[in-house]
Amino acid sequence: MVRLDSRRWRKRAGRSDRWLLDGCLGPTVDLGCGPGRLVAALIERGVPALGVDSSPVAVRLCAARGAVALRRDLFSRIPGEGRWHHALLADGNIGIGGDPVGLLHRVRRLLHPRGSVLVELGAEPGLWRGPARLVGRHGPVGGWFPWASVGPDAVAGVASAAGLRLAEVRRARPGRRTVAELRVVG
Repeated sequence: MVRLDSRRWRKRAGRSDRWLLDGCLGPTVDLGCGPGRLVAALIERGVPALGVDSSPVAVRLCAARGAVALRRDLFSRIPGEGRWHHALLADGNIGIGGDPVGLLHRVRRLLHPRGSVLVELGAEPGLWRGPARLVGRHGPVGGWFPWASVGPDAVAGVASAAGLRLAEVRRARPGRRTVAELRVVG
């Protein structure tokens, strides 16, 4: 089971988000933006940003922060395809759809030829794919869905298979978040 701290999603962007935010120097799309803490923080910094999420609640919460978000499946048409300087896959969102290589292929098509993907990695080593579901204080919330987790040791291979190269991995203190920057090849 993968534990995700959903409380962090609802808060303002914090110190642990700094590396992700500092890596976004141009137009950025946050895929699976949730309530929009990163989109709002980027806009506050003067960085053009767009959130994309399939949840109507997430899009509404993002808008309440003064940020722009679209309710969309990220595999459908997204404005600015091929022109985004950065894409964010924070909070484990490299797991969306259970196929990290397929997801990164899609993200690569959104990026400018010199763009990058900033990805939060799983805490466990390797690549895991399988069914997942959200669990709240009172038990399961909703049904099962396909998910994946990519550990720091597996990210270079997953990136390469999607036409990206690993540029950097940053590990916060032990037990904290690990993030990577993947760059478009060519």
